[in-house]
Amino acid sequence: MAKKEAPLVLQLEGREVRITNPSKPYFAAQAQVSKLELVRYYLSVAGGALNGIRDRPIVLKRFVDGAAGEAFYQKRAPESRPEWLRTVTLSFPSGRTAEEVVVDDAAGLAFIVNLGCLELHPHPVRSRDLAHPDELRVDLDPGPGVAWDDVRRVALEVRALCDELGLRGWPKTSGSRGMHVNVRLEPRWTFDEVRRAALALSREIERRAPTLATSKWWKEERRGVFLDYNQNAKDRTTCSAYSVRPLPDARVSTPLTWDEVPACEPADFTVFTVPDRFRTLGDPHARMDEARGSLEKLLELAARDQASGLADAPWPPHFRKTEGEAPRVAPSRAKSVARPPRQKMPLVVVANSTKKDEALAGLERWKARHAEVAKLLAVDDVLVDSMRGRSSTWTRIRVNLRNVPVELRPPAEPPDPDDDPTRAWRERHQAR
Repeated sequence: MAKKEAPLVLQLEGREVRITNPSKPYFAAQAQVSKLELVRYYLSVAGGALNGIRDRPIVLKRFVDGAAGEAFYQKRAPESRPEWLRTVTLSFPSGRTAEEVVVDDAAGLAFIVNLGCLELHPHPVRSRDLAHPDELRVDLDPGPGVAWDDVRRVALEVRALCDELGLRGWPKTSGSRGMHVNVRLEPRWTFDEVRRAALALSREIERRAPTLATSKWWKEERRGVFLDYNQNAKDRTTCSAYSVRPLPDARVSTPLTWDEVPACEPADFTVFTVPDRFRTLGDPHARMDEARGSLEKLLELAARDQASGLADAPWPPHFRKTEGEAPRVAPSRAKSVARPPRQKMPLVVVANSTKKDEALAGLERWKARHAEVAKLLAVDDVLVDSMRGRSSTWTRIRVNLRNVPVELRPPAEPPDPDDDPTRAWRERHQAR
Protein backbone atom coordinates (compact mmCIF):
# COMPACT_ATOMS: atom_id res chain seq x y z
CA MET A 1 0.00 0.00 0.00
CA ALA A 2 1.33 3.41 -0.96
CA LYS A 3 2.27 5.64 1.92
CA LYS A 4 -0.17 8.47 2.47
CA GLU A 5 1.36 11.84 1.67
CA ALA A 6 1.78 14.14 4.64
CA PRO A 7 0.15 17.58 4.49
CA LEU A 8 2.31 20.60 3.87
CA VAL A 9 1.81 23.51 6.24
CA LEU A 10 2.23 27.00 4.78
CA GLN A 11 2.86 30.07 6.95
CA LEU A 12 0.99 32.96 5.35
CA GLU A 13 0.90 36.35 7.06
CA GLY A 14 1.00 34.76 10.49
CA ARG A 15 -1.59 32.08 9.70
CA GLU A 16 -1.16 28.39 9.05
CA VAL A 17 -2.79 26.70 6.07
CA ARG A 18 -2.57 22.95 5.57
CA ILE A 19 -2.22 21.73 1.99
CA THR A 20 -3.39 18.14 1.87
CA ASN A 21 -2.08 15.79 -0.84
CA PRO A 22 0.20 18.51 -2.21
CA SER A 23 1.51 16.32 -5.05
CA LYS A 24 -1.96 15.37 -6.29
CA PRO A 25 -2.15 16.15 -10.03
CA TYR A 26 -4.77 18.82 -10.77
CA PHE A 27 -3.83 19.09 -14.45
CA ALA A 28 -2.35 16.11 -16.26
CA ALA A 29 -3.77 15.83 -19.82
CA GLN A 30 -1.57 18.57 -21.31
CA ALA A 31 -0.28 20.95 -18.66
CA GLN A 32 1.24 19.27 -15.62
CA VAL A 33 0.15 21.05 -12.42
CA SER A 34 -0.08 19.62 -8.91
CA LYS A 35 -2.29 20.93 -6.14
CA LEU A 36 0.66 22.61 -4.44
CA GLU A 37 1.73 24.23 -7.72
CA LEU A 38 -1.82 25.53 -8.14
CA VAL A 39 -1.71 27.02 -4.64
CA ARG A 40 1.62 28.64 -5.40
CA TYR A 41 0.22 30.08 -8.63
CA TYR A 42 -2.60 31.78 -6.70
CA LEU A 43 -0.19 33.09 -4.08
CA SER A 44 1.97 34.59 -6.85
CA VAL A 45 -1.00 36.62 -8.14
CA ALA A 46 -2.76 37.05 -4.79
CA GLY A 47 -2.75 40.84 -5.02
CA GLY A 48 -4.84 40.69 -8.20
CA ALA A 49 -6.98 37.67 -7.30
CA LEU A 50 -7.95 39.24 -3.98
CA ASN A 51 -9.00 42.45 -5.75
CA GLY A 52 -11.75 40.41 -7.40
CA ILE A 53 -12.97 38.48 -4.33
CA ARG A 54 -12.08 40.42 -1.19
CA ASP A 55 -15.03 41.09 1.15
CA ARG A 56 -17.38 39.10 -1.11
CA PRO A 57 -19.20 35.86 -0.31
CA ILE A 58 -17.90 33.05 -2.49
CA VAL A 59 -19.50 29.95 -3.95
CA LEU A 60 -16.97 27.13 -3.77
CA LYS A 61 -16.72 25.38 -7.15
CA ARG A 62 -14.71 22.32 -6.19
CA PHE A 63 -12.73 20.07 -8.52
CA VAL A 64 -11.69 17.48 -5.93
CA ASP A 65 -10.48 15.10 -8.67
CA GLY A 66 -8.68 17.79 -10.60
CA ALA A 67 -9.53 19.67 -13.77
CA ALA A 68 -10.54 16.52 -15.65
CA GLY A 69 -12.97 15.41 -12.95
CA GLU A 70 -16.55 16.40 -12.25
CA ALA A 71 -16.95 19.67 -10.36
CA PHE A 72 -19.65 20.54 -7.83
CA TYR A 73 -20.83 23.80 -6.31
CA GLN A 74 -20.78 24.21 -2.54
CA LYS A 75 -22.61 27.27 -1.29
CA ARG A 76 -22.27 26.59 2.40
CA ALA A 77 -18.99 27.14 4.19
CA PRO A 78 -17.23 23.94 5.29
CA GLU A 79 -17.93 23.02 8.89
CA SER A 80 -14.23 22.35 9.37
CA ARG A 81 -12.59 25.67 8.69
CA PRO A 82 -10.14 28.02 10.43
CA GLU A 83 -11.64 30.30 13.04
CA TRP A 84 -10.13 33.29 11.27
CA LEU A 85 -12.06 32.63 8.04
CA ARG A 86 -15.08 34.94 7.84
CA THR A 87 -18.56 33.95 6.69
CA VAL A 88 -21.81 35.80 5.90
CA THR A 89 -25.34 34.51 5.51
CA LEU A 90 -26.97 34.96 2.11
CA SER A 91 -30.64 34.49 1.19
CA PHE A 92 -31.63 33.14 -2.22
CA PRO A 93 -34.67 33.47 -4.51
CA SER A 94 -35.83 30.05 -3.30
CA GLY A 95 -36.18 31.43 0.23
CA ARG A 96 -33.29 29.37 1.56
CA THR A 97 -30.22 30.78 3.25
CA ALA A 98 -26.58 29.73 3.32
CA GLU A 99 -23.52 30.72 5.31
CA GLU A 100 -20.84 31.39 2.71
CA VAL A 101 -17.10 31.92 2.93
CA VAL A 102 -15.57 35.40 2.64
CA VAL A 103 -11.90 35.53 1.65
CA ASP A 104 -9.91 38.60 2.69
CA ASP A 105 -6.28 37.52 2.46
CA ALA A 106 -3.76 35.12 0.96
CA ALA A 107 -4.32 32.55 3.72
CA GLY A 108 -8.03 32.37 2.93
CA LEU A 109 -7.21 32.10 -0.77
CA ALA A 110 -4.86 29.17 -0.16
CA PHE A 111 -7.47 27.50 2.07
CA ILE A 112 -10.18 27.41 -0.61
CA VAL A 113 -7.73 26.34 -3.35
CA ASN A 114 -6.76 23.42 -1.12
CA LEU A 115 -10.46 22.43 -1.19
CA GLY A 116 -10.18 22.01 -4.96
CA CYS A 117 -11.36 25.45 -6.07
CA LEU A 118 -9.68 25.97 -9.43
CA GLU A 119 -12.00 28.89 -10.16
CA LEU A 120 -13.04 31.75 -7.89
CA HIS A 121 -16.78 32.50 -7.92
CA PRO A 122 -17.61 35.61 -5.85
CA HIS A 123 -21.05 37.19 -5.65
CA PRO A 124 -21.28 40.80 -6.95
CA VAL A 125 -21.93 42.20 -3.46
CA ARG A 126 -19.86 43.17 -0.44
CA SER A 127 -20.38 41.55 2.95
CA ARG A 128 -21.63 44.81 4.48
CA ASP A 129 -24.47 45.18 1.95
CA LEU A 130 -25.73 41.91 0.52
CA ALA A 131 -28.79 43.44 -1.15
CA HIS A 132 -27.11 45.91 -3.50
CA PRO A 133 -24.53 44.72 -6.08
CA ASP A 134 -21.52 46.93 -6.73
CA GLU A 135 -20.70 45.25 -10.02
CA LEU A 136 -22.48 44.79 -13.36
CA ARG A 137 -21.08 41.81 -15.23
CA VAL A 138 -21.12 41.67 -19.03
CA ASP A 139 -20.48 38.07 -20.07
CA LEU A 140 -19.65 37.64 -23.78
CA ASP A 141 -20.36 34.02 -24.67
CA PRO A 142 -19.61 33.07 -28.31
CA GLY A 143 -21.75 30.43 -29.97
CA PRO A 144 -20.27 27.40 -31.73
CA GLY A 145 -18.01 28.38 -34.61
CA VAL A 146 -17.93 32.08 -33.68
CA ALA A 147 -14.49 33.58 -34.29
CA TRP A 148 -12.47 35.05 -31.43
CA ASP A 149 -12.12 38.25 -33.44
CA ASP A 150 -15.92 38.69 -33.21
CA VAL A 151 -15.71 38.42 -29.42
CA ARG A 152 -13.09 41.18 -29.34
CA ARG A 153 -15.19 43.38 -31.64
CA VAL A 154 -18.26 42.99 -29.44
CA ALA A 155 -16.15 43.80 -26.36
CA LEU A 156 -15.10 47.05 -28.01
CA GLU A 157 -18.76 47.87 -28.73
CA VAL A 158 -19.45 47.36 -25.03
CA ARG A 159 -16.62 49.74 -24.19
CA ALA A 160 -17.99 52.41 -26.52
CA LEU A 161 -21.49 52.16 -25.05
CA CYS A 162 -20.17 52.30 -21.49
CA ASP A 163 -18.18 55.43 -22.36
CA GLU A 164 -21.34 57.07 -23.73
CA LEU A 165 -23.20 56.23 -20.52
CA GLY A 166 -20.48 57.53 -18.22
CA LEU A 167 -19.47 54.03 -17.09
CA ARG A 168 -16.06 52.39 -17.18
CA GLY A 169 -15.76 48.80 -18.33
CA TRP A 170 -12.83 46.60 -17.26
CA PRO A 171 -12.12 43.75 -19.73
CA LYS A 172 -10.67 40.32 -19.07
CA THR A 173 -10.51 37.03 -20.89
CA SER A 174 -12.96 34.50 -19.51
CA GLY A 175 -10.23 31.86 -19.62
CA SER A 176 -12.31 29.88 -22.07
CA ARG A 177 -13.77 31.13 -25.39
CA GLY A 178 -15.30 34.42 -24.27
CA MET A 179 -14.60 37.69 -22.52
CA HIS A 180 -15.96 39.50 -19.49
CA VAL A 181 -16.39 43.23 -19.04
CA ASN A 182 -16.99 44.24 -15.43
CA VAL A 183 -18.41 47.62 -14.45
CA ARG A 184 -17.99 48.85 -10.91
CA LEU A 185 -21.16 50.47 -9.51
CA GLU A 186 -22.30 52.55 -6.64
CA PRO A 187 -24.17 50.02 -4.44
CA ARG A 188 -27.54 51.76 -4.79
CA TRP A 189 -29.57 49.39 -6.94
CA THR A 190 -31.19 46.01 -6.33
CA PHE A 191 -30.30 42.79 -8.12
CA ASP A 192 -33.41 43.10 -10.29
CA GLU A 193 -32.46 46.63 -11.31
CA VAL A 194 -28.88 45.63 -12.15
CA ARG A 195 -30.15 42.71 -14.24
CA ARG A 196 -32.61 45.04 -15.98
CA ALA A 197 -29.76 47.40 -16.80
CA ALA A 198 -27.65 44.50 -18.10
CA LEU A 199 -30.52 43.41 -20.35
CA ALA A 200 -30.85 46.95 -21.72
CA LEU A 201 -27.11 47.04 -22.40
CA SER A 202 -27.28 43.65 -24.17
CA ARG A 203 -30.18 44.76 -26.36
CA GLU A 204 -28.46 48.00 -27.29
CA ILE A 205 -25.29 46.16 -28.31
CA GLU A 206 -27.43 43.83 -30.41
CA ARG A 207 -28.98 46.84 -32.15
CA ARG A 208 -25.55 48.32 -32.85
CA ALA A 209 -23.93 45.09 -34.02
CA PRO A 210 -26.81 42.89 -35.21
CA THR A 211 -24.58 40.55 -37.21
CA LEU A 212 -22.15 40.03 -34.33
CA ALA A 213 -24.12 40.10 -31.09
CA THR A 214 -27.34 38.76 -29.63
CA SER A 215 -29.34 39.18 -26.43
CA LYS A 216 -31.63 36.21 -27.18
CA TRP A 217 -31.90 33.76 -24.29
CA TRP A 218 -32.94 30.72 -26.33
CA LYS A 219 -30.02 29.12 -28.12
CA GLU A 220 -32.08 28.41 -31.22
CA GLU A 221 -32.53 32.18 -31.67
CA ARG A 222 -28.92 33.19 -31.07
CA ARG A 223 -26.25 34.10 -33.53
CA GLY A 224 -22.75 35.33 -32.90
CA VAL A 225 -21.79 36.42 -29.40
CA PHE A 226 -24.43 36.11 -26.67
CA LEU A 227 -24.45 38.82 -23.99
CA ASP A 228 -25.64 36.83 -20.98
CA TYR A 229 -27.63 39.41 -19.01
CA ASN A 230 -28.82 36.71 -16.58
CA GLN A 231 -25.37 36.50 -15.04
CA ASN A 232 -26.56 39.54 -13.07
CA ALA A 233 -29.54 37.76 -11.52
CA LYS A 234 -29.30 37.13 -7.80
CA ASP A 235 -27.46 33.92 -6.89
CA ARG A 236 -25.52 33.83 -10.18
CA THR A 237 -21.72 34.03 -10.17
CA THR A 238 -18.98 34.13 -12.81
CA CYS A 239 -15.31 33.32 -12.44
CA SER A 240 -13.32 36.31 -11.24
CA ALA A 241 -9.95 37.70 -12.25
CA TYR A 242 -6.99 35.28 -12.24
CA SER A 243 -9.25 32.23 -11.96
CA VAL A 244 -7.80 29.06 -13.45
CA ARG A 245 -10.15 27.31 -15.86
CA PRO A 246 -10.39 23.51 -16.22
CA LEU A 247 -8.96 23.42 -19.75
CA PRO A 248 -6.04 21.13 -20.65
CA ASP A 249 -3.58 24.04 -20.94
CA ALA A 250 -4.57 25.54 -17.53
CA ARG A 251 -5.76 28.87 -18.91
CA VAL A 252 -6.40 31.84 -16.69
CA SER A 253 -9.15 34.47 -16.77
CA THR A 254 -6.83 37.42 -17.17
CA PRO A 255 -7.46 41.17 -16.69
CA LEU A 256 -6.51 43.30 -19.68
CA THR A 257 -6.18 46.92 -20.63
CA TRP A 258 -8.40 48.09 -23.49
CA ASP A 259 -5.30 48.62 -25.62
CA GLU A 260 -4.58 44.89 -25.35
CA VAL A 261 -8.05 43.73 -26.40
CA PRO A 262 -7.72 44.04 -30.22
CA ALA A 263 -4.73 41.66 -30.34
CA CYS A 264 -5.12 39.48 -27.24
CA GLU A 265 -5.27 35.67 -27.50
CA PRO A 266 -6.80 33.55 -24.69
CA ALA A 267 -4.19 30.79 -25.03
CA ASP A 268 -1.42 33.25 -24.12
CA PHE A 269 -2.62 33.41 -20.51
CA THR A 270 -1.95 30.31 -18.41
CA VAL A 271 -0.74 29.44 -14.92
CA PHE A 272 2.78 29.40 -16.41
CA THR A 273 2.70 32.85 -18.06
CA VAL A 274 0.42 34.99 -15.89
CA PRO A 275 2.67 35.16 -12.78
CA ASP A 276 5.48 36.79 -14.83
CA ARG A 277 2.95 39.13 -16.44
CA PHE A 278 1.65 40.08 -12.99
CA ARG A 279 5.14 40.74 -11.63
CA THR A 280 5.99 42.88 -14.67
CA LEU A 281 2.74 44.77 -15.31
CA GLY A 282 0.86 44.52 -12.05
CA ASP A 283 -2.92 44.22 -12.04
CA PRO A 284 -4.62 46.19 -14.87
CA HIS A 285 -7.79 46.28 -12.76
CA ALA A 286 -6.12 47.52 -9.57
CA ARG A 287 -8.00 50.84 -9.60
CA MET A 288 -11.44 49.47 -10.42
CA ASP A 289 -12.90 50.46 -7.04
CA GLU A 290 -12.10 54.09 -7.82
CA ALA A 291 -14.37 54.07 -10.90
CA ARG A 292 -17.83 53.53 -9.44
CA GLY A 293 -20.56 54.52 -11.84
CA SER A 294 -24.31 55.10 -11.95
CA LEU A 295 -26.97 52.90 -13.57
CA GLU A 296 -29.39 55.75 -14.17
CA LYS A 297 -28.77 56.10 -17.91
CA LEU A 298 -28.93 52.35 -18.49
CA LEU A 299 -32.20 52.16 -16.58
CA GLU A 300 -33.54 55.01 -18.71
CA LEU A 301 -32.64 52.92 -21.75
CA ALA A 302 -34.47 49.96 -20.19
CA ALA A 303 -37.55 52.13 -19.65
CA ARG A 304 -37.50 53.20 -23.31
CA ASP A 305 -37.28 49.56 -24.38
CA GLN A 306 -40.27 48.71 -22.22
CA ALA A 307 -42.28 51.66 -23.54
CA SER A 308 -41.58 50.48 -27.09
CA GLY A 309 -43.13 47.11 -26.30
CA LEU A 310 -40.07 45.03 -25.41
CA ALA A 311 -41.06 42.63 -22.64
CA ASP A 312 -38.72 41.41 -19.95
CA ALA A 313 -36.51 38.63 -21.30
CA PRO A 314 -36.62 35.09 -19.85
CA TRP A 315 -34.98 34.39 -16.51
CA PRO A 316 -33.05 31.22 -15.64
CA PRO A 317 -35.39 28.23 -15.15
CA HIS A 318 -35.24 28.05 -11.33
CA PHE A 319 -36.27 31.69 -10.86
CA ARG A 320 -39.87 32.65 -10.13
CA LYS A 321 -41.67 33.93 -13.23
CA THR A 322 -41.95 37.71 -13.19
CA GLU A 323 -44.72 40.02 -14.34
CA GLY A 324 -44.25 40.99 -17.98
CA GLU A 325 -41.66 38.31 -18.63
CA ALA A 326 -41.58 36.77 -22.10
CA PRO A 327 -42.73 33.13 -22.35
CA ARG A 328 -40.24 30.84 -20.64
CA VAL A 329 -40.28 28.20 -23.36
CA ALA A 330 -38.14 27.79 -26.44
CA PRO A 331 -39.93 29.13 -29.53
CA SER A 332 -39.76 25.76 -31.29
CA ARG A 333 -41.52 24.09 -28.37
CA ALA A 334 -44.24 26.69 -27.89
CA LYS A 335 -47.65 25.19 -28.71
CA SER A 336 -49.08 28.51 -29.77
CA VAL A 337 -48.10 32.12 -30.11
CA ALA A 338 -48.25 33.72 -26.69
CA ARG A 339 -50.53 36.72 -26.51
CA PRO A 340 -49.95 39.56 -24.08
CA PRO A 341 -52.49 39.70 -21.26
CA ARG A 342 -55.49 41.91 -21.98
CA GLN A 343 -55.35 45.22 -20.21
CA LYS A 344 -58.46 45.96 -18.18
CA MET A 345 -59.86 49.31 -19.27
CA PRO A 346 -61.30 51.83 -16.77
CA LEU A 347 -64.92 51.65 -17.98
CA VAL A 348 -67.96 53.13 -16.23
CA VAL A 349 -71.58 52.48 -17.22
CA VAL A 350 -73.51 55.78 -17.43
CA ALA A 351 -76.89 54.75 -18.97
CA ASN A 352 -79.11 51.73 -19.62
CA SER A 353 -82.40 52.15 -21.48
CA THR A 354 -84.80 50.40 -23.84
CA LYS A 355 -84.88 53.70 -25.76
CA LYS A 356 -81.66 54.92 -27.34
CA ASP A 357 -82.55 58.63 -27.19
CA GLU A 358 -83.16 58.39 -23.43
CA ALA A 359 -79.79 56.67 -23.00
CA LEU A 360 -78.06 59.42 -24.98
CA ALA A 361 -79.81 62.05 -22.85
CA GLY A 362 -78.41 60.28 -19.78
CA LEU A 363 -74.92 60.52 -21.32
CA GLU A 364 -75.31 64.29 -21.72
CA ARG A 365 -76.35 64.64 -18.07
CA TRP A 366 -73.22 62.66 -17.03
CA LYS A 367 -71.02 64.95 -19.14
CA ALA A 368 -72.61 68.01 -17.56
CA ARG A 369 -71.86 66.67 -14.07
CA HIS A 370 -68.22 65.91 -15.05
CA ALA A 371 -67.50 68.70 -17.50
CA GLU A 372 -63.70 68.77 -16.96
CA VAL A 373 -63.47 65.02 -17.49
CA ALA A 374 -65.65 65.17 -20.60
CA LYS A 375 -63.13 67.54 -22.22
CA LEU A 376 -60.45 64.83 -21.99
CA LEU A 377 -62.43 62.11 -23.74
CA ALA A 378 -61.55 61.00 -27.24
CA VAL A 379 -64.30 60.27 -29.77
CA ASP A 380 -63.92 56.53 -29.32
CA ASP A 381 -63.98 56.74 -25.52
CA VAL A 382 -67.82 56.79 -25.57
CA LEU A 383 -69.14 53.29 -26.23
CA VAL A 384 -72.78 53.00 -27.33
CA ASP A 385 -73.75 49.32 -27.36
CA SER A 386 -76.87 47.77 -28.77
CA MET A 387 -77.60 44.92 -26.36
CA ARG A 388 -79.79 41.94 -27.18
CA GLY A 389 -82.45 41.01 -24.63
CA ARG A 390 -84.82 38.02 -24.55
CA SER A 391 -87.19 39.50 -27.16
CA SER A 392 -85.86 42.98 -27.98
CA THR A 393 -82.76 45.16 -27.95
CA TRP A 394 -81.75 47.92 -25.53
CA THR A 395 -78.96 50.49 -25.30
CA ARG A 396 -76.02 50.56 -22.89
CA ILE A 397 -73.63 53.51 -22.81
CA ARG A 398 -70.18 53.25 -21.23
CA VAL A 399 -67.34 55.74 -20.93
CA ASN A 400 -63.69 54.69 -21.15
CA LEU A 401 -61.57 56.82 -18.78
CA ARG A 402 -58.21 55.69 -20.23
CA ASN A 403 -57.33 59.26 -21.26
CA VAL A 404 -58.26 60.71 -17.90
CA PRO A 405 -55.56 60.90 -15.20
CA VAL A 406 -56.30 58.49 -12.37
CA GLU A 407 -56.69 61.29 -9.82
CA LEU A 408 -59.39 62.96 -11.96
CA ARG A 409 -61.48 59.88 -12.72
CA PRO A 410 -64.98 60.13 -11.18
CA PRO A 411 -66.18 57.14 -9.15
CA ALA A 412 -68.78 54.77 -10.59
CA GLU A 413 -72.35 56.03 -10.16
CA PRO A 414 -75.74 54.38 -10.64
CA PRO A 415 -76.60 54.59 -14.37
CA ASP A 416 -79.07 57.32 -15.38
CA PRO A 417 -81.46 56.03 -16.65
CA ASP A 418 -81.02 52.49 -15.40
CA ASP A 419 -83.54 50.41 -17.33
CA ASP A 420 -81.81 47.11 -18.04
CA PRO A 421 -84.50 44.63 -19.18
CA THR A 422 -82.21 41.66 -18.57
CA ARG A 423 -81.42 42.50 -14.93
CA ALA A 424 -84.25 40.53 -13.39
CA TRP A 425 -83.44 37.48 -15.52
CA ARG A 426 -79.71 37.66 -14.65
CA GLU A 427 -80.45 38.01 -10.94
CA ARG A 428 -82.71 34.95 -10.99
CA HIS A 429 -80.09 32.99 -12.93
CA GLN A 430 -77.38 33.93 -10.43
CA ALA A 431 -79.64 32.98 -7.53
CA ARG A 432 -80.20 29.53 -9.01
